[in-house]
Amino acid sequence: MKRIAFLLALIAPAAEAAPTLSLPPSAMRTAEDRTELGSHALPVGPWKDGRMETIRTEGEVTQTAWRIRDGNLTTMALLATLRDQLGREGFEILFECDADDCGGFDFRFAMSCLPEPEMHVDLGDFRFLSARRGTAGAPDYVSLLVSRSSDSGYVQMTRIGAALVEPLPIAAAEFSPRESAPAPDSLGDQLVARGKVVLDDLRFASGAAELGADDFPSLAALAEFLKANPDKSIALVGHTDAEGTLPANVAVSRKRAQSVMARLVESYGVNPAQLSADGVGFLSPLASNLTPEGRTQNRRVEAMITSTR
Repeated sequence: MKRIAFLLALIAPAAEAAPTLSLPPSAMRTAEDRTELGSHALPVGPWKDGRMETIRTEGEVTQTAWRIRDGNLTTMALLATLRDQLGREGFEILFECDADDCGGFDFRFAMSCLPEPEMHVDLGDFRFLSARRGTAGAPDYVSLLVSRSSDSGYVQMTRIGAALVEPLPIAAAEFSPRESAPAPDSLGDQLVARGKVVLDDLRFASGAAELGADDFPSLAALAEFLKANPDKSIALVGHTDAEGTLPANVAVSRKRAQSVMARLVESYGVNPAQLSADGVGFLSPLASNLTPEGRTQNRRVEAMITSTR
C-alpha cells in the first residue's frame, strides 16, 4: 500500500530532474537553516589524530532536520534505505561511518549540526554519510546524519550546491526500510538489537547521584543478561539535565553511572570485569530540558554493549 512520506528535494544538474528521498509517513520537519551562498566543511573521514578530514564545498548550504516518531526503526535501517535512494539518484558515497568508527564525541562536535531538541544526536547511536553527484562544473554534495531517542528517529540532511528554485516539496512516495524486525521484548533483547538501553526505572533528583535502596527490575534484568553472556561487556553511561555547568554535570553523571555499577556488583553479583562507568553530562538529552518532565527523563543511566563479538 502506498504510504504518504515527506520528500527531501535535492538539487540536480540543469540537465537532470531534481531527485528526491522519501522518509516514513510519521516524519515531521523540525528545523531548517539556509545560507544562500556559503562554504561548508564536508566530513569525508573520521576523527583521527586530533582532526577530522573534510573537503571545502561551496554554494547554497541548507541543513534540514526531521523527527520520525517510530520507536522500532533503527539507525542502521533508516540510513540503509536513504543510502540506497541516493545511489539510485546518481550520488557516489564519499564516506560512511557509525558512532564508534566516526570518532564518537569528537566527530559529532567537530561537524556542523542543528541544535537540540530539533536534531537529537545520541553519542552512542548515530550514523553519518557524505555523498557527491557530478564531478565537472558545480557538483552537488549531500550529507546525512541519523540518530534516535527512545521513541523517535532523527535525520539531518545537509545539502550544498546550486540554489534551489522551489522549497522542499511534500509528495506521495513509498518508504520500505531494508531492516525490519518486531520490537524487542526483554532488556537483553533490546541490548542485542539496539546496542544500548535506558535503565528507565532508575530515578535521580537534580544534581544527585545516589541510587535509592529499592529493587530495580532493570538492574536485575541487566545482571541476568551479563551472567548469561560472560563474553559481553557493558558501559554504564550517566546523563543529566541541563541545570548547572557542563563540568559539574559530567561529574554528577559519572557518579550516577558508578553508583549503578556498584549496585550491580554488590547486590546482583555481576562480575566487575564486565562493567565500566562514565558520564557525558547534558550532552545527549532524550527530551527537552525546557519542561520538568523532560529534565526528569534526561536524568538517567544507559547500558551500552561495548564488546564487539
